[in-house]
Amino acid sequence: MDDINFAVLGTGGIGRRTLELSTHREGLTPVAACDRHGIAVDHDGLDVGELLDATEGNIASGDDTDDGDDTDGANVAADGGATAVKQHGEDRGVAASGQARPTETPIDDVVDESDAVDAVLVALPNLEHDFIPRVADRFADAGYEGVLVDVLKRSRVIDMLDERTDRFEEAGITFVCGAGATPGLLTGAAALAAQSFVEVHEVDIWWGVGLRSGYEDNRGTVREDIAHLDGYDVETARDLSDEEIEEIVDDHDGVLEFHDMEHADDVLLERAGICDAEDVTVGGILDVRNDAKPTTTTVSVTGTTFDGERGTNTFELDDVTSMAANVNGPALGYLKAAVRRNRTEDYGVYGPAELMPGF
Repeated sequence: MDDINFAVLGTGGIGRRTLELSTHREGLTPVAACDRHGIAVDHDGLDVGELLDATEGNIASGDDTDDGDDTDGANVAADGGATAVKQHGEDRGVAASGQARPTETPIDDVVDESDAVDAVLVALPNLEHDFIPRVADRFADAGYEGVLVDVLKRSRVIDMLDERTDRFEEAGITFVCGAGATPGLLTGAAALAAQSFVEVHEVDIWWGVGLRSGYEDNRGTVREDIAHLDGYDVETARDLSDEEIEEIVDDHDGVLEFHDMEHADDVLLERAGICDAEDVTVGGILDVRNDAKPTTTTVSVTGTTFDGERGTNTFELDDVTSMAANVNGPALGYLKAAVRRNRTEDYGVYGPAELMPGF
């Protein structure tokens, strides 16, 4: 397969680690990256080391985030509105890099470069349900022909993307939704585990993440997860200040436990024909003060085989694999798979389980 030129929207923890990981994967060349304050573009390939060094501890953030409702797209924040980490000086975030320039229209600027881009990883928090679908609209409006991949975690967003299937097909866009760890890697694992059965009764996904070393870079992720706690939702989590998030973390002694999360694994497995969405449960434990995972990430698929036996297939991630490895590795893998489909004119919306063996 020919080399793939790709862009990254959002340079928080997921975006930064994606750029770093791409230097270890053959055939992938990052040519553009942006955040709310700047854009870096080099059609021959970004100097990832310089970009990461220049922006370390200087991720674009702030309380003045535009909510993305402007009609001309001039000020939609590339980090989706989540407060990230500390800033220093006038050149914040990507704009601190010698390869970058400041901009008030980061997403539009990436769209303008899209003729040179085979794929775009949308590394943006989805604290507004329609934010990522609206970002996709802007690429379709501009006539982009290529791949869009996201790592979204909200079930209800999938329907919003499905509603755009015809539009994506007409534009020549192949969109892979929920292509991180969960949904993504673990959704795909469930799809594989289901092959042993003729009927799947239940899928249980239980994850563990230790974040101490990456907490500063992943505050947006923590904010999204808080939206799944009892008493919180997307709207209340989005309005939390950094201080309020710290208070929630302190109240839980740094360990947040989640049950029956609204993760997109359920609808993505249903659309792949594996099982009904109501048969999927997702939960996990997030420890923001320790690097070690508080629990082993496990996928359990229970079903009945063709010869009438009931059993459970279990898939486990090694505890030493980090959140970054388990999110960004699959994201780039699904990106590559999507480019292969796109180059054969296979357009539309796909979930990670649909890129696995059919059930």
